[in-house]
Amino acid sequence: MTPLPKVRGRRPAKVAAGAALAVALAGVVAACGSSSSADSASGGSDMSLVGYSTPGPAYTDSLIPAFQKTSQGSGAHLSTSFGASGDQSRAVESGQPASVVHFSILPDMERLVDDGIVDKSWDQNPYHGFVEDSVVTFVVRKGNPKGITSWDDLVKPGVEVVTPNPFSSGSAKWNLMAAYGAQIEEGKSPAQAQAFLQQLLKNTVVQPASGSDALSTFQAGKGDVLLSYENDAIAAKKDDPGAVDYVTPDDTILIQTPLAATKDAPTQAQHFVKWEYTPEAQQLWADNGYRPVVKSVFEKNKSKFTDPSNIFTIDKLGGWDKVDVQFFDPTNGIVTKDEQDLGVSVSG
Repeated sequence: MTPLPKVRGRRPAKVAAGAALAVALAGVVAACGSSSSADSASGGSDMSLVGYSTPGPAYTDSLIPAFQKTSQGSGAHLSTSFGASGDQSRAVESGQPASVVHFSILPDMERLVDDGIVDKSWDQNPYHGFVEDSVVTFVVRKGNPKGITSWDDLVKPGVEVVTPNPFSSGSAKWNLMAAYGAQIEEGKSPAQAQAFLQQLLKNTVVQPASGSDALSTFQAGKGDVLLSYENDAIAAKKDDPGAVDYVTPDDTILIQTPLAATKDAPTQAQHFVKWEYTPEAQQLWADNGYRPVVKSVFEKNKSKFTDPSNIFTIDKLGGWDKVDVQFFDPTNGIVTKDEQDLGVSVSG
């Protein structure tokens, strides 16, 4: 199944981040350390990894320690910062140090390409810059008491949905595009698919800032179903098998997450990015519930993942350039207007 066709296109002209964001991030930067091209006393480089929230444990517990044991990673010092994908991208745009960036959606990477922080050639590898995949799935209470198996079940009266806020979280955008795209795949018109999205948002009882926050909120007892990355669903069931189950709908979207070194990053950061495509690193992604992009590694691990009948890509909906404007434009986006009508914050 993987790798799949490239998702292309540059994002529209950037919206400048406010000074308030930079101030708010100062504490995060101080806590996480900074990036430097200078070698450390032990012969490695001081680097910082800025990423979306979900893969934080995979990096800190598995990937970074494994890289440090390689010849190219010897002596490397990687500080980390994880949070909602959109927030993280805007933070780097505003000056947060970053040697390596890993986001949930392509527009968050293209923002930094437009700014000259990431080189235009960042995606020139056989995997088009995507380092691991996932799919949108449903996390439900143990035994699935509401009988949730399909998208239609999410808009039934009395079903309480949890999904992150799409104006901070890349995960939320994937979730909503999976919902919309599934309707199109089932033969619905765009107007019918938009009406479905509107009803889904009406059934949404809380929208945390990030995918990880949404999972924590669900685990704390809020909602009947969480729209989530498959990898989060796998981890949640592994951590507490007596509390949750998960179901992947027949029609769902392939989540492709971009990875790059920044232009000013030390050479060792570039080695780290290349190393993440090695069989060793791809196996670690699989061990952490992510779908490897290297086909041979995926085939070895495919039994770990669900097998929905139809996995479509964002290209089927026109690509991120079209989707981001059509649905999430801060003034005229379809989702923007629906969220405003519901009193949900649309500031990113």
